[in-house]
Amino acid sequence: MLTAQLVSTEKQIEQIAALSNANLSANISAETKAKEGFVSWKYTPEILETLHAVAPSVIVMDDSALAGYAITLTPDSLDTYPAAIPTYEHASTLIHNGRPLGRQRFYLMGQICVDERYRGQGLVGILYEGHQRFYRHQYDLLLTEISIANPRSLKAHQKVGFQVIDTHHDPQGIWDVVLWDWTK
Repeated sequence: MLTAQLVSTEKQIEQIAALSNANLSANISAETKAKEGFVSWKYTPEILETLHAVAPSVIVMDDSALAGYAITLTPDSLDTYPAAIPTYEHASTLIHNGRPLGRQRFYLMGQICVDERYRGQGLVGILYEGHQRFYRHQYDLLLTEISIANPRSLKAHQKVGFQVIDTHHDPQGIWDVVLWDWTK
């Protein structure tokens, strides 16, 4: 049975880095990007190890094989992964429930990826249910950005309960900012 858990071993960290690299936008064809989606940020095992010491990410394992991951980036993680700082700073200025997000308890989902062999089996939902179960006591909101060139990812996030709250441009492209409100 596939269930969500927190990263707990060095081998899992290595598997996340390998799966991330295999699905990195720069490493796959335009056809694969359009059909299967892609990830935008690079995570090395060293970065992942430091991030997981702050707040472990949520993974789904199939025995010893990594089926998927969803990286946890709390505000305390930003020094370790500076690429997320512009996302966090932009999100902090957005208004949700009449207040800037910077005055609310939110964190970033730094990237989600499901191994090709497990796609279409509901793993995105399992990963996000894990985030909610493990982090709901500390945070009320989970936020991420999705490239508008990745409609498969947006659809999967909306199915879980994320809503688009903003669209913006940066040097890497155009992004939908999506939010899952756990207070509702």
